[in-house]
Amino acid sequence: MSFMTTKFDIVKRNTSEILTDEELEKLLRKKNPTIYHGYEPTGSGVHIGYILAINKLIDFQKAGFSVTVLFADLHAWLNEKGSLEKIAKIAELYKLSFASLGLDMKKVNVVMGTSFQMKPEYWKDVMKVSLSTRLARVRRSMTMIGRKDENPHVAQIFYPLMQAVDIKHLDVDAAAGDMAQRKVHAIAREELPNIGYRKPVAIHHPDLVGLTGGKMSSSLPETVIMIDENEDSIRQKISKAYCPEKETKGNPILQISQYIIFPSINSVKVERPSKFGGDIEYKSYEDMEKDFSAGRLHPADLKAATALQLSHILKPVRSKMSAKAASIRRTL
Repeated sequence: MSFMTTKFDIVKRNTSEILTDEELEKLLRKKNPTIYHGYEPTGSGVHIGYILAINKLIDFQKAGFSVTVLFADLHAWLNEKGSLEKIAKIAELYKLSFASLGLDMKKVNVVMGTSFQMKPEYWKDVMKVSLSTRLARVRRSMTMIGRKDENPHVAQIFYPLMQAVDIKHLDVDAAAGDMAQRKVHAIAREELPNIGYRKPVAIHHPDLVGLTGGKMSSSLPETVIMIDENEDSIRQKISKAYCPEKETKGNPILQISQYIIFPSINSVKVERPSKFGGDIEYKSYEDMEKDFSAGRLHPADLKAATALQLSHILKPVRSKMSAKAASIRRTL
């Protein structure tokens, strides 16, 4: 396997889609390629759904990318997530969380959206893109809440156009995000060349299912596990989580194993009484999923093992965050 193939495989693992493979291969031959991932700093912290994205940022660094993390404070404000002052404090909590999850923040270019999104040249580009983008297409690329609203705020229409223009003003070669960002990145790939910027590569990773089987959202505590949540709470939430027998699609407990646990450890031991088959150790997620879909691994046993391993993985995160996170949250 060539060095280039290795870098490509590192970038591609645990992704849903790359636009396009050929463009990525070409980009990886470039010296110091650049990529960004944007986050709206909202709520009271970071949940486990972010771990997959953080692991991808670490992968990008391993593959030779210079990584930019955009804390989209102006986007969050337009999305009515609080004052810019409050959002800035939440961004500090996000920085602490990302570092606690293993991302070397000293090697990351951290950018606040308001540092460049208030400049005349930025808004001139937003206006240029707006002139060549139809309203129907913008609505399809809006957030889920915006798409469901029959009469959205004009700010929600600006939002996806701004996301596209962010790529130019961050001066990056590629954009990363979950699959919800696909339509925005499609606009960027089509429209940025019209305003004098190169077509960016777009890399999309899965968006984890919430514990209840629907969307994972920090505003719905029953759907998420925060990265510094205590062990008892983790165990209780997982014990109540959606995990139908033999069902692998949209199963949040299996997703935690696939995207969080197995990338962190080499094997998972499932402890169970001898009358139910005794203990079993899985060396790969694929073997675990195969047994679960065949009914050889019961949901209760899967949940118990998942809670144990997730708590173990998050233990050092809780330790790193405890005092500083509490201090920041008291100011929110």
